[in-house]
Amino acid sequence: MAANYNSSLTLIAIFSLFLATTAAGRFITTTSPSISDGVNNDDRSILRLNPLFTSSPEECEQTYGFMPCTTTAAGNLFLIVVYGYLMFLAATYLSAGSELLLAILGPGLVGGLCLPALGALPDAMLILVSGLSGSTETAQDQVSVGMGLLAGSTVMLLTSIWGTCIVVGKCDLQNSVAQDNKDTKGFNLIGSGVSTDIWTSYSAMIMAVSVLPFIVVQFPQILHSTSGRHTAVLVALVLSVSLLIAYCLYQVYQPTLQKRHLDFAKHKHVRSRILKYLKKRALGRLVDSHGEPNREVLIRLFNSIDANQDGSLSIPELRALIVGMQLYEINLNEDDAVAKVMKDFDTSENNEVDFDEFIEGIGRWLEEAKGFKRTTSDVGPDSLKYVHDYYEETKKEHDLLGDQTHEEDEEEEDGVDDPRRTTIKAVLLLLLGTVIAAAFADPLVDAVGNFSAATSIPSFFISFIVLPFATNSSEAVSAIIFATRKKQRSASLTFSELYGAVTMNNVLCLSVFLALVYVRGLTWDFSSEVLVILIVCIVMGVFGSCRTTFPLWTSFLAFLLYPFSLILVYVLDYGYGWS
Repeated sequence: MAANYNSSLTLIAIFSLFLATTAAGRFITTTSPSISDGVNNDDRSILRLNPLFTSSPEECEQTYGFMPCTTTAAGNLFLIVVYGYLMFLAATYLSAGSELLLAILGPGLVGGLCLPALGALPDAMLILVSGLSGSTETAQDQVSVGMGLLAGSTVMLLTSIWGTCIVVGKCDLQNSVAQDNKDTKGFNLIGSGVSTDIWTSYSAMIMAVSVLPFIVVQFPQILHSTSGRHTAVLVALVLSVSLLIAYCLYQVYQPTLQKRHLDFAKHKHVRSRILKYLKKRALGRLVDSHGEPNREVLIRLFNSIDANQDGSLSIPELRALIVGMQLYEINLNEDDAVAKVMKDFDTSENNEVDFDEFIEGIGRWLEEAKGFKRTTSDVGPDSLKYVHDYYEETKKEHDLLGDQTHEEDEEEEDGVDDPRRTTIKAVLLLLLGTVIAAAFADPLVDAVGNFSAATSIPSFFISFIVLPFATNSSEAVSAIIFATRKKQRSASLTFSELYGAVTMNNVLCLSVFLALVYVRGLTWDFSSEVLVILIVCIVMGVFGSCRTTFPLWTSFLAFLLYPFSLILVYVLDYGYGWS
């Protein structure tokens, strides 16, 4: 039903464009001598309208030869709203098609290459057409629209949207970790917040690194040099494309890397749980006065596990030990856990663990646990607190990796009823979104330029404030809705999506922008805009990579960055003449 509703709105918007008439103002004169104004029969009487609706005598140029145009501020404002809505629909269709394709083909190639690229497509289209149209002089004037969109999208996603996701997704914080679906503390600036997994921190770190091309292209301006600017643009373009390829490869292989890290973390947690279990069951010390495994104590523990009393532990007996520890919190695959524990102990590879192998394996685990102890006071045979610390650390490591086994199993059970039909629908949605974005990007840029000319408002500020809402609204709304689920997994996916969108802005959209500047021989003169992007990306990137829990007060820091960015650009451009 939502798709039909959007389709209807699309048709209405397109139909209204064709009904719109050219709003070029005209003079109304009295040509008949019999009509007098009672004062002067020779002068023409002019109908004077509000400047908002009047136009200059110059005629506007229709896009594609038939699209409606106007030179008035109100007319161009209307066109910006309509074209912006159509770009929003394009982004919505691209997002819907991408999700359907992901449900069929899964992550990897689709999640790593297609989804980020398609998400950045509307922005890339607007940037492309802003520098392709007209002469070099015209392109130089219009390219500020593309830079405004690039800076505005980045700032909006990392400030207002990031902060809103914290507010709507907050949960109670306990031991500096947000508790899923528990929000009883209201707007407690310290006691409530959001927690993410470690992979989200990696995404924030990657986003911070992705600003390197901006720094490279700014080197001539930093050195106050007029020579070498064209070369700097080329070097930055090569670096940006290289980072784009590297990022896509990382996204393709990330699910595999994540699974390997998670499996290893689960195995360490199983080892720590077994050590904690043995420590609790031991009637004496688990280690002797020399810090070595206490054979007498371990013999009693070994015999208690050896159900058949045959002097060796079999796979069923190890399974009974692991199942009895009830490791439900880590979504454990029991067969995999038993196989890995057996591999740790069974040095003879006969699928049985004798007492000597058991002693040797426990000794290796205890040595590993000692490496996790937090205080030097716990050293020594009389204290095994480091076993507890090891257990807590491995559990925390597992939680930070974000185990999504149950959720993935549920999604696989839901499945896709008709893969062929779903594939066709996904392709059609992607084609429709691409066509709409390609068709209306140029008219939208023209409308922004005309509105800027009619109101004397710099086109950069219009594109910085208005256009990101058109091209990123669907992405922003979906992120906010997902954050309202109030779970660590949903929060991790939400912020990873935001960081990923900004990263694609910094590598894909910037690559398109730099290619335009280099090929058309345009002047790179966007120092204030680049500074704003660097400040916001580095601040939020470092902030997001250094921590996994964000109390509610962090949202206000993000909100404040938005007006700060606008004021900074205005002061640098009009106070210090940077542009």
